[in-house]
Amino acid sequence: MSSPHLKAVIFDIGGVVLCSPFIAIAEYESEKALPGDYLNVSITSRGADGAMQKFERGELSLFPFYEEFGRELSDTENGNKWYMEYCARKGIGCPTLPAKLEVDGRELFGRMMRQSTAYDAHILRAIHRIRATGKWLIIALTNNFAKFLTDDPSSTSLTAVEPPVRLPDSELLFLGWQNKATSILRALFDDFCDSSELGMRKPDPEFYLLACRRNGIRPGEAVFLDDIGMNLKAARGLGMETIRVPIGGTLDAVTQLEGKLGIDLTSDHYDSSASAKL
Repeated sequence: MSSPHLKAVIFDIGGVVLCSPFIAIAEYESEKALPGDYLNVSITSRGADGAMQKFERGELSLFPFYEEFGRELSDTENGNKWYMEYCARKGIGCPTLPAKLEVDGRELFGRMMRQSTAYDAHILRAIHRIRATGKWLIIALTNNFAKFLTDDPSSTSLTAVEPPVRLPDSELLFLGWQNKATSILRALFDDFCDSSELGMRKPDPEFYLLACRRNGIRPGEAVFLDDIGMNLKAARGLGMETIRVPIGGTLDAVTQLEGKLGIDLTSDHYDSSASAKL
């Protein structure tokens, strides 16, 4: 059923517009003989003070992040405790957990970033078709690191405690961040709300509300696409419509969005002039 009250479509980036970095984490876990989601559980269980969380708010620059990220994920005392709690919540048996673990923060993060440089074809097509109608705002809401990818001094977190540092070209290449990829990505959107620039991150409700204020809409006038349940839960709590985008499930997610907007986002044969008249 369509939702004619909608004025904006809000997209997460990694795992929605771009391929999921969780694929790289899963591969790394497999190589280390870790149970599935072991590293993800460690990352999220750190809460607001974790290395990833601080990095995404622009409070920790890249090279110190590498060190702290690796140190945190190598902490099996906490990692095992959190994973046992995770298994108990899920009602699943807890497998053998590592007695010792060494995670190279730079290597893992590099894999995550290189994995998430490719666009998802279904989502990209949907964005272009939504743009062609001129009826909806297209907004990005992302836990991201753009503060560290630009030479523009205005791209600085509102709560940053460290100034931006120009990354060597070799490091940009290692991360897959070369060739002005971020400027091409940003051009897809009417507004790009980046956690590292705005000093807050999902699932903080204030981050969603700030995106709405910047674009003159109410939360109930937006539909939000994300791949993480807690981020969607926060959006629903504010009154947004939501669509979950699981790994490998982007076509289904776009089909749901198609139903909400009432326009063709999925067919191979598309008349943009007809859609623009809707």
